[in-house]
Amino acid sequence: MAFRFRTPASVLLRRAQLTLMLATLVPTVLMLAVGIVMLAVGGGSFNVVAGALTLAFCTTSLTGYILGSIFVSRGASLARVQNDFVSTVSHELRTPLTSIRMFIETLQADRIEDPVERRKCLDLLQQEVGRLEGLVDRVIELSRIETGRRAFEEKPVQLDDVVRDAVAAYEASTLTEPAPVEVQLDESVTVIGDRSALGLALTNLLLNAWKYSDPTDRKISLKVSASDREAEIVVKDNGIGIPWDEQRMIFEQFERGRAAVDSRRSGTGLGLAIVRAVMNAHRGRVELRSRVGQGAEFRLRLKRERTP
Repeated sequence: MAFRFRTPASVLLRRAQLTLMLATLVPTVLMLAVGIVMLAVGGGSFNVVAGALTLAFCTTSLTGYILGSIFVSRGASLARVQNDFVSTVSHELRTPLTSIRMFIETLQADRIEDPVERRKCLDLLQQEVGRLEGLVDRVIELSRIETGRRAFEEKPVQLDDVVRDAVAAYEASTLTEPAPVEVQLDESVTVIGDRSALGLALTNLLLNAWKYSDPTDRKISLKVSASDREAEIVVKDNGIGIPWDEQRMIFEQFERGRAAVDSRRSGTGLGLAIVRAVMNAHRGRVELRSRVGQGAEFRLRLKRERTP
C-alpha cells in the first residue's frame, strides 16, 4: 500500500474543512428540518414565525459555510502552490549544483592535465556559478516584488531612457550571438514609475524574444507609442510562438510553454512572472498576442504622467 506525504499545512487545512462541516453544516441541516416541520404543521402564528426565523437562520449559516469553504479551499490551493514552488526551486538549483560538484571533483582528482582543457573546465564552472547566482537573484527579486518588500520609486521616467537601459543590458547578455533590435520611438514619452524595474521587465522581454527565435533569422523589434492617457511598449519577435491555451499560464512562476521545453532552450520560467509583477506594481498591464510559429507580441501599457 502506497502512502502519500501530506505537509503540515495541508493536514491543518483538511482538519479545518472537517471541523467547519461538523460544526456548521450538520446542525444547520437539522435545524432546517425543524423549521420546515414547524411551517408545515402550522397551528398558530408562533409556529409560523419561529419556522420562518429558523429557515432564515439556516440560510445564513449555509451561506457562511459556503464562504468559509471557499476561503479554506483557497488556503489549500496556496499551500499547494508554495509546495510546488519549493519543489521547482529545488529542482532548478540541483542542476547547476550537480555540474559544479562534478567539475570540482574532476579538478580535485587532477584528471585534467592539459592547461587548455583545465581552463575550459574552469570557464564552465564559472558559467554554472553564474547560472546559479542568476536564478537565486531572480527568485529573490520576484519574492520581494510580490510580497511588497521591493520599494518602487514613483518619479517621472522617460521611456526612451528605459529603452536604452534595456537594450544595453540585452546586448551585454547576447554577446555570443548578437541580434540587433529595431527600435522605434515616436516621441518623448514620460510615465511615473521606477526606471530600473521597468528596464528589468523590458530586458526580460527582449531576452525571451532572442532566446525563442531562430538563431539564423532573428527579427526583434521594440516600439514605444502613446495616446493622451496611456503609453505603450511593444516587443515583437518572429520566434516559435505561444499557443492560446498557454498564454495565461506562462506568466506564473516557473511555468514554460511546451514548445519552449521541447526546444531544450535554457530558462527558469521566472522572466514573465517578473514582468507581470513589475507591471502590477506600476498599476499597468501586460498583454500577449501570439500564434504558434508566428512569433509573439508583448505589450506593456502604462499610465502617462499627467501634465498640468
